[in-house]
Amino acid sequence: MSRPIVIGVAGGTGSGKTTVARKLVESFSESVLLIEQDSYYKNQDHLPMEERLKTNYDHPFAFDNELLVEQVLQLLDRQTVEKPQYDYAQHTRASDTQTVEPKDIIVLEGILILEDERIRNLLDLKVFVDTDADVRILRRIERDIAERGRSLDSVIEQYLTVVRPMHLQFIEPTKRYADVIIPEGGHNQVAINLLLNQIKTYLKK
Repeated sequence: MSRPIVIGVAGGTGSGKTTVARKLVESFSESVLLIEQDSYYKNQDHLPMEERLKTNYDHPFAFDNELLVEQVLQLLDRQTVEKPQYDYAQHTRASDTQTVEPKDIIVLEGILILEDERIRNLLDLKVFVDTDADVRILRRIERDIAERGRSLDSVIEQYLTVVRPMHLQFIEPTKRYADVIIPEGGHNQVAINLLLNQIKTYLKK
C-alpha cells in the first residue's frame, strides 16, 4: 500500500485552524484521519495539582512530541496506534486511549505543529491559518466563557500574560515554514478549495 499523505495545519488559538482541519475531514470522509496535537500534552500525574495548574499549554515544552512523531511513523507504516487522550479537568493524561487506524490522509492539527523540525519533516503539506489578533482573542473569549465557564477577566489576563507572548515567540514565526497560508481560517472558501485541489493532486501522484 502507498504511503499516507501527512498534512500539518497550524495557527494561533482562535485562528480557525480546527475549522480548516474539519473541512478536510468532511471533504475526504473515510480516507482521512485527524490527529489533534492537544491530545499529546505531556503526562503530569507525577505532579501535585497545584503544580499542574501552572502548566503553560502554549509552550512547546507542554507537548510530548516524541510520542506524536513515534505514532505518526507507525501510521505511515500502516500500523494501528493507541492515541493518548488528555483530561483537562485533572490537567494530565487520561488513563484510557483511543485506538486509531491508519488512513490515506493524516491531518495533524495544532498551534505548534510546524514548530518542531521532527514533525515538519513528516509533513507533505504544511498549512498555516493566519487570522488577525483581534479576531482570535474575540473567538477565544467567546469559546472560553461559553464552553469552559471562564470569566471575562480571567480570559483576558491569560491572553495578555501567556497566550499572546507565546504566539509571538513560538507560533507566528512558524508561518515561514508553511507551503500554504490561509487568511481568516475556515471562512476563506477560495483558499480551502485551492488546498483541497492540492491534496487531490497529491493523491493522484
